[in-house]
Amino acid sequence: MSTIATQFDGVTVHTKANVYFDGNVVSHSVIFADKSKKTLGLIRPGSYHFGTAAAERMEIVAGSCEVTLDGQTQIQTYGPGTYFDVPANSGFTIAVGGGLCEYICSFLA
Repeated sequence: MSTIATQFDGVTVHTKANVYFDGNVVSHSVIFADKSKKTLGLIRPGSYHFGTAAAERMEIVAGSCEVTLDGQTQIQTYGPGTYFDVPANSGFTIAVGGGLCEYICSFLA
């Protein structure tokens, strides 16, 4: 379990949404004073594959999802307060069975 942030102070938010999979995954970018970046988003029910250039940490704020990292066969379930890390130049499949899954994606150095 991790402590999920409930707010970010002193940031710039990009109002133009990042829209994927016909609007089933939507996020907004948040830029911090040190130029680090996070995205805050929602995932509707379905299964979606994402590729990664940078390493990422996906923190689940609300709802739940099942995740399979590229190169693995094991499916892991994540709920509120949990997270998973994705290596750079990799990817993952995320599936939401019902409701919405809310997340914070941090781009790791």
